[in-house]
Amino acid sequence: MATQLTDPFRGFRFRVEIAGIQIASFSEASVPDISVDTVDYREGTDPTYKRTLSGLTNYGRLNLKKGLTTTLDLYNWQQQVSQLGSGSPGARKNISLILMDTAGAEGARWNIINAWPVKYDTTGLNASSTEVLVETLELAMDYINRIK
Repeated sequence: MATQLTDPFRGFRFRVEIAGIQIASFSEASVPDISVDTVDYREGTDPTYKRTLSGLTNYGRLNLKKGLTTTLDLYNWQQQVSQLGSGSPGARKNISLILMDTAGAEGARWNIINAWPVKYDTTGLNASSTEVLVETLELAMDYINRIK
């Protein structure tokens, strides 16, 4: 039986769902990287080389970008964490990055667990520019998993 080839997803059709925050759209979202630390190990009776074992898993940061509007949801979330800490009630939120296929159905999904803002930033103000002002929220997390 021959395997069926499918076209890869395109990165411009996506949704972001943040628990408890209603946001119309984001212009950009990054899928955080996942890496595993290595630990060198050698017992006294081992040969004269070391073995490499797996260590802790590290998760990168999620960056979300959107045009600045009157909505203060992202800014208020960052302020809550800044003033009360990431352990305050409601500070950590689950987020889903959903990549859509060409028909508009869900093609891939990453669930980000217990995310919280570590940095809020906007593009610079420039009187001679006509570009949209973009706000960026950088998020730390406990972990991420791809379920589809």
